[in-house]
Amino acid sequence: MLLTQVLVSIVLCLLVYFWYRFRQIRTYWQRHGIPGEGLDTSMRGLGKQRSFVDIWLDTYRKFKGTGPFCGFYWGAGPAAFVLTPDLAKLVLIKDFNKFTDRGFYHNPKHDPLSGQLFMLDGHKWRSMRNKLSPAFTSGKMKMMFPTIVKIAEELTNLLADVQKQDAVIEMKDLMARFTTDVIGTCAFGVECNSLKDPNSEFRVMGRKAVTDQRLGPRTRAFINTFPNVARFLGIKTIPDHISKFYMGIVRENIEYREKNGIRRNDFFDMLLDLKNKKLLKSEDGEEVSITVGELAAQAYLFLIAGFETSSTTLSFALYELAQHEDVQQRARDEILEVMARHGDKLTYECMSEMVYLNQIISETLRLYTVLPILNRQCLEDYPVPGFPKYVIKRNMRVLIPAGAMHRDPDLYTNPDKFDPEHFSPEKVAQRDVIEFLPFGEGPRNCIGMRFGQMQARVGLACLLSNFKFIVCDKTPIPMVLNKSSFLVSSQDGIYLQVDKL
Repeated sequence: MLLTQVLVSIVLCLLVYFWYRFRQIRTYWQRHGIPGEGLDTSMRGLGKQRSFVDIWLDTYRKFKGTGPFCGFYWGAGPAAFVLTPDLAKLVLIKDFNKFTDRGFYHNPKHDPLSGQLFMLDGHKWRSMRNKLSPAFTSGKMKMMFPTIVKIAEELTNLLADVQKQDAVIEMKDLMARFTTDVIGTCAFGVECNSLKDPNSEFRVMGRKAVTDQRLGPRTRAFINTFPNVARFLGIKTIPDHISKFYMGIVRENIEYREKNGIRRNDFFDMLLDLKNKKLLKSEDGEEVSITVGELAAQAYLFLIAGFETSSTTLSFALYELAQHEDVQQRARDEILEVMARHGDKLTYECMSEMVYLNQIISETLRLYTVLPILNRQCLEDYPVPGFPKYVIKRNMRVLIPAGAMHRDPDLYTNPDKFDPEHFSPEKVAQRDVIEFLPFGEGPRNCIGMRFGQMQARVGLACLLSNFKFIVCDKTPIPMVLNKSSFLVSSQDGIYLQVDKL
């Protein structure tokens, strides 16, 4: 009887504690006098009435002007939703050391592929960033350039063959197959053949790497709220079939290259050199080496971050160019003129000379910012300069709505209109770097930015110099975005009429 009373008392105490904690969380922003969304309204309608992009845009437009940030809830915890470029600049650049972490759950011990650069925090992130940075220099990009051109030529030949059968072509999947082949070759050293075979194993698994989920919403909320407990319990986030496939490819590739002494001057070679400690120590004296698991995690990151973002940018660029034939023709004229100066060949040097093409890519990234929100985690209590009551507490998430800022009329004239002149050299020179964030900014910006831009430039240059893209009855106008994807993507296919020049 006494034991029962004790147990009942413990349960009641726990219930009271959790009720109190829930009430404290639910009323957090109200108690601090900061305008914002409530716990039940922050993500309301997600996946049904609203996409993630809608949520970021709605929140930004609703609370802009109320302060440097507004209150928001990410999962069950309060988060600071940034509303001004000034605060974004403090978080990403000026006071970066107080916001170095993204705060995403990762568990490399039990889930090796989660130990990727994007997920790592603190010293582990800084160490891995230093190790990988040499892989993305201009010299390394130039070495990989011929490989990308070769695959882009395969894309051009395939499109010509398909166009003969039916001029109306779905571009979203075709661009994904192109970027899958590029990333598979450069990151894994694998001839994927996704262009020739859309059902190739590498393409199928690449698609699953983006879509398949191991955990449900409640478990994801748990690991985000209690990451250390989740790591202690050995909770994984990546499905076993995905881990098995990519770990297998990496091990086979390592064995094949080392046994046969093969070098291809690609990203995988760089990772192999790190594994085998062939590179010198870093500037701070730390030994530059990685394990097989770390090697696989970085190759996997290159895959999921590279093919999805670049293919989305390419398909949206073609979608907008089909609606703006004058812009498309101007880009085509520039491409042909630049290539003529280089012997009618697409060379690495051509990339910097195609100024207008680069404006088109930047404008596409502005209008369709693939990663529309930037996450950071505050490492110490941070009073926002000039706003005494606005304090970002230690361990609180910070959300920077890059996609919403890119559609702010105070930053861009006619922000919902596709206009490459937003990125004319004169306007870029006048604009603060913090106002354009498709790759983030500061020390933790996208390490693969140069590669992604190069891949998009090569793909568009080859396509526009050989084909004309036109809207048709099946073209989705206006564009409908996927309501369940965290990244910006179209709900359905992007169909365009393709005419061979």
